[in-house]
Amino acid sequence: MAVLLAGRPSSAAPVDTPVNLPDSPTPTTQTSSDSTPPAAPAQSDPKSTANQDSSATEEERRKQAQEQLDSQLHQRVFAVMATFNTTANRDALPLSAGQKYELFFKSATDPWPFVLNAAGAGIDQAENSFPEYGQGVEGYSKRFGAAYTDYFTGNLFGNAVLASLFKEDPRYFQKGTGSFGSRLLWAASGTVWCRRDNLTWGPNYANVLGNLVGAAISNFYYPEPERTVGQTFERGFTVTGQAIIGSEIIEFWPDMVRYHRRKQAEKLARKMGQPLDQSSSQSSSPAQPDSPGPQQ
Repeated sequence: MAVLLAGRPSSAAPVDTPVNLPDSPTPTTQTSSDSTPPAAPAQSDPKSTANQDSSATEEERRKQAQEQLDSQLHQRVFAVMATFNTTANRDALPLSAGQKYELFFKSATDPWPFVLNAAGAGIDQAENSFPEYGQGVEGYSKRFGAAYTDYFTGNLFGNAVLASLFKEDPRYFQKGTGSFGSRLLWAASGTVWCRRDNLTWGPNYANVLGNLVGAAISNFYYPEPERTVGQTFERGFTVTGQAIIGSEIIEFWPDMVRYHRRKQAEKLARKMGQPLDQSSSQSSSPAQPDSPGPQQ
Protein backbone atom coordinates (compact mmCIF):
# COMPACT_ATOMS: atom_id res chain seq x y z
CA MET A 1 0.00 0.00 0.00
CA ALA A 2 1.50 3.27 -1.06
CA VAL A 3 -0.01 6.73 -1.14
CA LEU A 4 1.64 9.42 -3.24
CA LEU A 5 1.01 12.47 -1.11
CA ALA A 6 3.72 14.41 -1.81
CA GLY A 7 1.23 14.64 -2.02
CA ARG A 8 0.65 20.96 -4.51
CA PRO A 9 6.03 27.33 0.03
CA SER A 10 14.86 36.73 -4.80
CA SER A 11 13.72 39.66 -5.76
CA ALA A 12 14.63 38.97 -9.36
CA ALA A 13 11.66 36.66 -9.88
CA PRO A 14 8.56 35.73 -7.88
CA VAL A 15 9.13 32.96 -5.39
CA ASP A 16 6.44 30.29 -5.01
CA THR A 17 3.40 31.65 -3.26
CA PRO A 18 2.98 29.67 -0.02
CA VAL A 19 0.50 26.89 -0.65
CA ASN A 20 -1.49 27.81 2.48
CA LEU A 21 -1.30 24.36 3.95
CA PRO A 22 -1.16 25.41 7.62
CA ASP A 23 -0.74 23.31 10.68
CA SER A 24 -3.42 22.70 13.27
CA PRO A 25 -5.82 25.67 13.27
CA THR A 26 -5.83 28.10 16.17
CA PRO A 27 -8.75 30.33 17.18
CA THR A 28 -8.53 34.04 16.58
CA THR A 29 -10.96 36.88 17.03
CA GLN A 30 -9.55 38.87 14.16
CA THR A 31 -11.99 38.22 11.32
CA SER A 32 -12.58 41.47 9.53
CA SER A 33 -9.02 42.25 8.50
CA ASP A 34 -8.36 38.72 7.26
CA SER A 35 -11.57 38.20 5.37
CA THR A 36 -10.12 38.53 1.89
CA PRO A 37 -9.81 35.12 0.26
CA PRO A 38 -6.45 34.20 -1.25
CA ALA A 39 -5.86 35.30 -4.78
CA ALA A 40 -6.28 32.68 -7.44
CA PRO A 41 -3.08 31.30 -8.87
CA ALA A 42 -3.47 32.78 -12.33
CA GLN A 43 -3.16 30.55 -15.37
CA SER A 44 0.33 31.03 -16.66
CA ASP A 45 0.80 32.37 -20.15
CA PRO A 46 3.78 30.58 -21.73
CA LYS A 47 4.57 33.50 -24.01
CA SER A 48 4.43 36.18 -21.32
CA THR A 49 6.41 34.07 -18.88
CA ALA A 50 9.01 33.36 -21.52
CA ASN A 51 9.26 37.07 -22.30
CA GLN A 52 9.70 37.92 -18.63
CA ASP A 53 12.56 35.45 -18.34
CA SER A 54 14.18 36.22 -21.68
CA SER A 55 16.60 38.72 -20.14
CA ALA A 56 17.75 36.22 -17.48
CA THR A 57 20.55 33.80 -18.22
CA GLU A 58 20.02 30.07 -17.92
CA GLU A 59 22.03 30.05 -14.69
CA GLU A 60 19.91 32.86 -13.23
CA ARG A 61 16.71 31.01 -14.10
CA ARG A 62 18.10 27.85 -12.53
CA LYS A 63 18.90 29.73 -9.31
CA GLN A 64 15.43 31.30 -9.25
CA ALA A 65 13.84 27.89 -9.76
CA GLN A 66 16.00 26.54 -6.91
CA GLU A 67 14.79 29.31 -4.59
CA GLN A 68 11.19 28.43 -5.44
CA LEU A 69 11.90 24.73 -4.89
CA ASP A 70 13.59 25.38 -1.55
CA SER A 71 10.49 27.19 -0.31
CA GLN A 72 8.35 24.17 -1.23
CA LEU A 73 10.50 21.82 0.83
CA HIS A 74 9.06 23.25 4.07
CA GLN A 75 5.39 22.76 3.25
CA ARG A 76 3.41 20.49 5.56
CA VAL A 77 -0.11 19.87 6.76
CA PHE A 78 -0.43 19.55 10.53
CA ALA A 79 3.38 19.90 10.64
CA VAL A 80 3.52 16.23 9.62
CA MET A 81 2.23 15.54 6.12
CA ALA A 82 4.83 16.65 3.61
CA THR A 83 3.46 18.47 0.56
CA PHE A 84 6.75 19.19 -1.18
CA ASN A 85 5.34 18.38 -4.61
CA THR A 86 2.78 21.20 -4.41
CA THR A 87 2.90 24.83 -5.49
CA ALA A 88 0.28 27.58 -5.75
CA ASN A 89 2.46 29.59 -8.12
CA ARG A 90 1.18 28.78 -11.60
CA ASP A 91 4.10 30.81 -13.03
CA ALA A 92 6.74 28.81 -11.17
CA LEU A 93 9.86 28.34 -13.24
CA PRO A 94 10.43 24.85 -14.68
CA LEU A 95 12.68 22.52 -12.71
CA SER A 96 15.90 21.15 -14.15
CA ALA A 97 16.42 17.39 -14.24
CA GLY A 98 18.67 17.68 -11.19
CA GLN A 99 16.02 19.63 -9.30
CA LYS A 100 13.40 16.98 -10.11
CA TYR A 101 15.69 14.34 -8.64
CA GLU A 102 16.25 16.53 -5.59
CA LEU A 103 12.51 16.94 -5.10
CA PHE A 104 12.02 13.17 -5.39
CA PHE A 105 14.83 12.41 -2.93
CA LYS A 106 13.58 14.91 -0.34
CA SER A 107 10.06 13.49 -0.60
CA ALA A 108 11.15 9.84 -0.48
CA THR A 109 13.44 10.25 2.53
CA ASP A 110 11.13 12.47 4.59
CA PRO A 111 9.68 10.82 7.74
CA TRP A 112 6.13 11.17 6.39
CA PRO A 113 6.18 8.30 3.83
CA PHE A 114 7.77 6.01 6.44
CA VAL A 115 4.95 6.77 8.89
CA LEU A 116 2.33 6.40 6.17
CA ASN A 117 3.64 3.08 4.91
CA ALA A 118 4.17 1.78 8.44
CA ALA A 119 0.48 2.41 9.12
CA GLY A 120 -0.48 0.78 5.83
CA ALA A 121 1.61 -2.28 6.64
CA GLY A 122 -0.12 -2.54 10.01
CA ILE A 123 -3.53 -2.50 8.32
CA ASP A 124 -2.40 -5.13 5.81
CA GLN A 125 -1.13 -7.32 8.65
CA ALA A 126 -4.37 -6.96 10.59
CA GLU A 127 -6.34 -7.96 7.48
CA ASN A 128 -3.79 -10.70 6.70
CA SER A 129 -3.21 -9.29 3.23
CA PHE A 130 -0.47 -11.20 1.41
CA PRO A 131 -0.80 -14.23 3.75
CA GLU A 132 2.39 -15.67 2.26
CA TYR A 133 4.29 -13.06 4.28
CA GLY A 134 3.02 -14.62 7.51
CA GLN A 135 2.45 -12.80 10.79
CA GLY A 136 4.64 -11.49 13.59
CA VAL A 137 7.62 -9.19 13.18
CA GLU A 138 8.84 -10.94 10.04
CA GLY A 139 5.48 -10.65 8.31
CA TYR A 140 5.14 -6.99 9.26
CA SER A 141 8.67 -6.22 8.07
CA LYS A 142 7.95 -7.78 4.68
CA ARG A 143 4.72 -5.83 4.30
CA PHE A 144 6.36 -2.57 5.30
CA GLY A 145 9.31 -3.18 2.99
CA ALA A 146 7.00 -3.92 0.07
CA ALA A 147 4.86 -0.84 0.75
CA TYR A 148 7.78 1.56 1.02
CA THR A 149 9.52 0.07 -2.01
CA ASP A 150 6.30 0.61 -3.99
CA TYR A 151 6.33 4.25 -2.89
CA PHE A 152 10.02 4.72 -3.63
CA THR A 153 10.08 3.17 -7.09
CA GLY A 154 6.83 4.80 -8.19
CA ASN A 155 8.13 8.23 -7.20
CA LEU A 156 11.59 7.58 -8.63
CA PHE A 157 10.26 6.82 -12.09
CA GLY A 158 7.19 9.05 -12.05
CA ASN A 159 8.66 12.19 -10.49
CA ALA A 160 12.30 11.98 -11.54
CA VAL A 161 13.31 9.56 -14.31
CA LEU A 162 10.31 9.81 -16.63
CA ALA A 163 9.50 13.40 -15.64
CA SER A 164 12.98 14.37 -16.81
CA LEU A 165 12.74 12.21 -19.95
CA PHE A 166 9.33 13.57 -21.00
CA LYS A 167 10.13 17.11 -19.74
CA GLU A 168 7.11 17.19 -17.44
CA ASP A 169 6.75 19.04 -14.13
CA PRO A 170 6.16 16.56 -11.27
CA ARG A 171 4.45 19.16 -9.06
CA TYR A 172 0.76 19.62 -8.36
CA PHE A 173 -0.26 23.19 -9.22
CA GLN A 174 -2.93 24.17 -6.71
CA LYS A 175 -5.95 25.99 -8.16
CA GLY A 176 -7.05 27.64 -4.90
CA THR A 177 -10.16 29.45 -6.15
CA GLY A 178 -13.21 28.88 -8.31
CA SER A 179 -16.29 26.72 -7.93
CA PHE A 180 -16.17 23.54 -5.90
CA GLY A 181 -16.76 21.42 -8.98
CA SER A 182 -14.02 23.07 -11.01
CA ARG A 183 -11.50 22.64 -8.22
CA LEU A 184 -12.59 19.05 -7.63
CA LEU A 185 -12.00 18.21 -11.29
CA TRP A 186 -8.74 20.19 -11.35
CA ALA A 187 -7.32 18.22 -8.42
CA ALA A 188 -8.45 14.89 -9.85
CA SER A 189 -6.94 15.65 -13.25
CA GLY A 190 -3.52 16.39 -11.76
CA THR A 191 -2.50 12.74 -11.90
CA VAL A 192 -3.16 12.51 -15.64
CA TRP A 193 -2.64 16.13 -16.78
CA CYS A 194 0.43 18.20 -15.99
CA ARG A 195 2.45 21.26 -16.88
CA ARG A 196 5.43 20.70 -19.14
CA ASP A 197 8.85 22.29 -18.97
CA ASN A 198 7.95 24.49 -21.95
CA LEU A 199 5.04 25.90 -19.84
CA THR A 200 2.31 24.20 -21.87
CA TRP A 201 -0.05 21.58 -20.43
CA GLY A 202 -0.57 18.00 -21.59
CA PRO A 203 -0.99 14.34 -20.56
CA ASN A 204 0.94 13.27 -17.46
CA TYR A 205 2.73 10.33 -19.03
CA ALA A 206 5.43 10.27 -16.35
CA ASN A 207 3.06 9.81 -13.43
CA VAL A 208 0.86 7.11 -14.97
CA LEU A 209 3.75 5.17 -16.51
CA GLY A 210 5.86 5.62 -13.38
CA ASN A 211 3.17 3.99 -11.24
CA LEU A 212 2.94 1.09 -13.70
CA VAL A 213 6.73 0.68 -13.79
CA GLY A 214 6.79 0.64 -9.99
CA ALA A 215 4.04 -1.99 -9.96
CA ALA A 216 5.97 -4.11 -12.45
CA ILE A 217 9.15 -3.93 -10.36
CA SER A 218 7.13 -5.00 -7.31
CA ASN A 219 6.70 -8.42 -8.92
CA PHE A 220 10.24 -9.16 -7.76
CA TYR A 221 9.25 -9.07 -4.08
CA TYR A 222 5.48 -9.67 -3.91
CA PRO A 223 4.21 -13.22 -3.32
CA GLU A 224 3.77 -15.28 -6.48
CA PRO A 225 -0.07 -15.08 -6.55
CA GLU A 226 0.27 -11.27 -6.76
CA ARG A 227 2.50 -11.29 -9.84
CA THR A 228 -0.14 -11.65 -12.53
CA VAL A 229 -0.59 -9.04 -15.23
CA GLY A 230 -3.97 -8.10 -13.79
CA GLN A 231 -2.57 -7.65 -10.28
CA THR A 232 0.29 -5.56 -11.64
CA PHE A 233 -2.03 -3.15 -13.43
CA GLU A 234 -4.33 -3.06 -10.40
CA ARG A 235 -1.46 -1.99 -8.14
CA GLY A 236 -0.34 0.68 -10.60
CA PHE A 237 -3.76 2.21 -11.04
CA THR A 238 -4.51 1.93 -7.32
CA VAL A 239 -1.53 4.16 -6.59
CA THR A 240 -2.78 6.61 -9.23
CA GLY A 241 -6.20 6.64 -7.55
CA GLN A 242 -4.65 7.22 -4.14
CA ALA A 243 -2.75 10.17 -5.59
CA ILE A 244 -6.07 11.71 -6.65
CA ILE A 245 -7.26 11.54 -3.04
CA GLY A 246 -4.05 13.22 -1.92
CA SER A 247 -4.51 16.02 -4.47
CA GLU A 248 -8.08 16.62 -3.30
CA ILE A 249 -6.93 16.91 0.32
CA ILE A 250 -4.18 19.35 -0.63
CA GLU A 251 -6.53 21.43 -2.78
CA PHE A 252 -9.29 21.84 -0.18
CA TRP A 253 -7.32 21.67 3.07
CA PRO A 254 -6.81 25.46 3.30
CA ASP A 255 -10.58 25.96 2.95
CA MET A 256 -11.27 23.52 5.77
CA VAL A 257 -8.76 25.28 7.99
CA ARG A 258 -10.21 28.72 7.23
CA TYR A 259 -13.71 27.45 8.01
CA HIS A 260 -12.56 25.94 11.29
CA ARG A 261 -10.69 29.10 12.28
CA ARG A 262 -13.73 31.26 11.51
CA LYS A 263 -15.96 29.06 13.65
CA GLN A 264 -13.41 29.12 16.47
CA ALA A 265 -13.18 32.91 16.22
CA GLU A 266 -16.97 33.26 16.35
CA LYS A 267 -17.13 30.96 19.37
CA LEU A 268 -14.40 32.89 21.15
CA ALA A 269 -16.05 36.22 20.34
CA ARG A 270 -19.38 35.06 21.76
CA LYS A 271 -17.63 33.78 24.87
CA MET A 272 -15.94 37.16 25.38
CA GLY A 273 -19.15 39.06 24.65
CA GLN A 274 -17.76 40.73 21.56
CA PRO A 275 -20.01 41.59 18.59
CA LEU A 276 -19.54 39.51 15.48
CA ASP A 277 -18.74 41.09 12.14
CA GLN A 278 -21.50 39.55 10.01
CA SER A 279 -19.89 40.40 6.69
CA SER A 280 -16.67 38.83 7.85
CA SER A 281 -18.33 35.76 9.34
CA GLN A 282 -19.83 34.95 5.96
CA SER A 283 -16.42 34.67 4.34
CA SER A 284 -13.48 32.67 5.51
CA SER A 285 -10.25 34.37 6.33
CA PRO A 286 -7.12 33.13 4.60
CA ALA A 287 -5.09 30.68 6.58
CA GLN A 288 -1.73 32.01 7.62
CA PRO A 289 0.99 29.52 6.79
CA ASP A 290 3.79 28.89 9.17
CA SER A 291 7.04 30.60 8.35
CA PRO A 292 9.19 28.08 6.49
CA GLY A 293 11.75 26.61 8.79
CA PRO A 294 14.24 23.78 8.51
CA GLN A 295 11.77 20.99 9.17
CA GLN A 296 13.61 18.37 7.20
